[in-house]
Amino acid sequence: MRSSTPIPGEPWPHDMLLTIEDRPHALLELLWLREAYALQLYGDDLPPLLLDTPSTVRGTALGSATRDEWEGTWSRIWQAAVAHAGPDTDPRLFDKIQATANGSTERADLLQRIVGPGWRHEFGDSAFDHDSYSTWSRAGMDAAVAAAQARLEDHPERRDLLALIPAWHAGLTKIVTIPCRGEFTRRVSKNALLMTATTRADSDSYRRALGSFI
Repeated sequence: MRSSTPIPGEPWPHDMLLTIEDRPHALLELLWLREAYALQLYGDDLPPLLLDTPSTVRGTALGSATRDEWEGTWSRIWQAAVAHAGPDTDPRLFDKIQATANGSTERADLLQRIVGPGWRHEFGDSAFDHDSYSTWSRAGMDAAVAAAQARLEDHPERRDLLALIPAWHAGLTKIVTIPCRGEFTRRVSKNALLMTATTRADSDSYRRALGSFI
């Protein structure tokens, strides 16, 4: 919601614009891959496990060298994809693409800057050519469509508007959610928070997340 002038009786600040990115494609692919291939990852800041556990990919045994490479690379790609998910995409990139030729290196480079880093960029598409991924991805999309049909007053941002406004004043313009368990929030850029859908759904945890931005 945004208006050029205040709206009488409307508590939402007329000039406040907030983006909710609840289907961050590159992040979803990485989260699915971690669990579908049972990657053993270690680190102090890994995202929680998925709410909807995908079925294990069967019929494709990873060689030990490939598994070691995937497990050693996953966290680096995750951090790069998260960093790209925070800032808003420069709209000038879309204008530049229009001036490039189909199939040109210049167009491919511009598209990559828009899409950002991800698993496919380094390893190709083959890891996702399985029913486990298509089934899990379709279920997630259906859930997102159902959530979008909720009444405006039931949205978390309306519910916790008093906590949202100070965060917006501090520079928050984007919230990226991942469909993972438990409470988990990270500031990922000067304007964005990454959090689990569970965090955003619960008023107490959402308010704590918003407060962490101030």
